[in-house]
Amino acid sequence: MDKVILIKYGELTTKKGNRNFFIDTLYHNVKNKLKKFHVKIYKDRARMYIEFCDEEFSLIKEAMDHIFGIHTYHIAVMVDTNIEDIKKNTLQLAQKEEFSTFKIEVKRSDKSFPLSSLEVSPILGGYLLRNIPHISVDVHHPELLIKVEIREKKSFIYANSYQGCGGYPVGTQTRGLLMLSGGIDSPVAGYLAMKRGVVLDAVYFEAIPHTSLDARNKVIELSKKLANYTDSISLHVVNFTPIQEAIYQNCRSEYCITIMRRMMYRIMEKLSKNFGAKVIINGESIGQVASQTLDSMAVINAVTNMPVIRPVACLDKLEIIDLAKKMDTYETSILPYEDCCTIFVPKHPVIRPKMEVAINEEEKFDYISMIDEAVASIITIPISNEEKEFQELL
Repeated sequence: MDKVILIKYGELTTKKGNRNFFIDTLYHNVKNKLKKFHVKIYKDRARMYIEFCDEEFSLIKEAMDHIFGIHTYHIAVMVDTNIEDIKKNTLQLAQKEEFSTFKIEVKRSDKSFPLSSLEVSPILGGYLLRNIPHISVDVHHPELLIKVEIREKKSFIYANSYQGCGGYPVGTQTRGLLMLSGGIDSPVAGYLAMKRGVVLDAVYFEAIPHTSLDARNKVIELSKKLANYTDSISLHVVNFTPIQEAIYQNCRSEYCITIMRRMMYRIMEKLSKNFGAKVIINGESIGQVASQTLDSMAVINAVTNMPVIRPVACLDKLEIIDLAKKMDTYETSILPYEDCCTIFVPKHPVIRPKMEVAINEEEKFDYISMIDEAVASIITIPISNEEKEFQELL
């Protein structure tokens, strides 16, 4: 009995003229993720198929669960496209399950097959009823749902389903730069951006000695979690200390957060141009803190012409936490190491800043040369999921 992993594309099938590009990108990503395993991967416009070794499946499944662009996948029995082989293997599959009610769904893609889908279903159902005692058909709420896909040369039979990540394959969009703090929100924003196909790199603003190397290591760990969903991520570390100190020494305290964010956006724009990124991504959520009111966003956003994407902008905190737990970043994010966004927070930060006030406050120090220095002195840390050693396979 030959088995394959059968991948369903989901949203990719809506792409019409660009469909092959999306499928080819997914094929590249799957091939790269599974290159350590003994697999054979092939595809067509409807499905992707992976021949695999049973003993590797648990590790393959772990990798598959980190690939965007997969709607669902199934362990399918692959048989020759003739009714006798389909009957025999459908029975063998059902005999391995415990159930009292069942339903069979047939999809015939090979129109040269002499029987229609509506004709095959009762043939297979009757065959099971004659060979397995004490079972019955339930078309509405079956305990066992068997699906049969009849295709040219080979057909596929399966009764299981695994949920994929969905979305688009990473690489179907160009590069974006994520403002990655050590908090809960920004890693989730990066995850959601990759889910729409964005190639992701990250920027971390640190203010040593006010922030610690533990805080940087925390962000490195979060970057590793994100890298599980792609090939690799470059983490660009910005020395933000001189700028942050200048802000708090020269500017009105209630405007310090607003001006700090405006400086960050200016740096992000320069880094985006340097690294070929087309968009800035961050974890801002409307109204969550003073710098994330709509008035604050307008004043802060005014310093850049780059598109700014805020994937979690309209999610509440509990929804964001649920996603963080799903992608396994939550426990890392709540480690008690402060980043530059949480130090020196004024008691009463302005929630409706005025543009002219922010501009006047910025003129109190030479931020242009300081930004140039910060950009020129970044540290880039390559983050790759290749660090994992699959000792289970040795």
